[in-house]
Amino acid sequence: MIMTLTSTRISPDWPCQVKTPGSYDWERSAAKWLRELIPARYASYPALIRHPVLLARHAQLQVQQEVRVARTALQTARAELPVLGVPESVIEHTIKLYAAEIMQLQHIARSVRAVTEALSGRGTSR
Repeated sequence: MIMTLTSTRISPDWPCQVKTPGSYDWERSAAKWLRELIPARYASYPALIRHPVLLARHAQLQVQQEVRVARTALQTARAELPVLGVPESVIEHTIKLYAAEIMQLQHIARSVRAVTEALSGRGTSR
């Protein structure tokens, strides 16, 4: 779901750590939240600090990659973990862990998309 055209209604995926678009200092809260999603070494790059929409784009790419990694880990767990000597009960727990992580990452991806749209002016009236 995408943010509506009013600044008071936002997507259900909107992160609670980010202020409502149009409110005082909302872009700073968005940038702070986005920096938490990327590796620390990127968070200090001047271009990403000065341009929150670039930071949002990088966060989108980062989360997409994390989803790919978790999916690969899930898809290969039954074949690769027994070879490493991991007990079946641990493998089952690990599979559930990866499945839950994928769901969480998909939610984060939707949240990043909503913030990106707001920062770029596509999801809100600015």
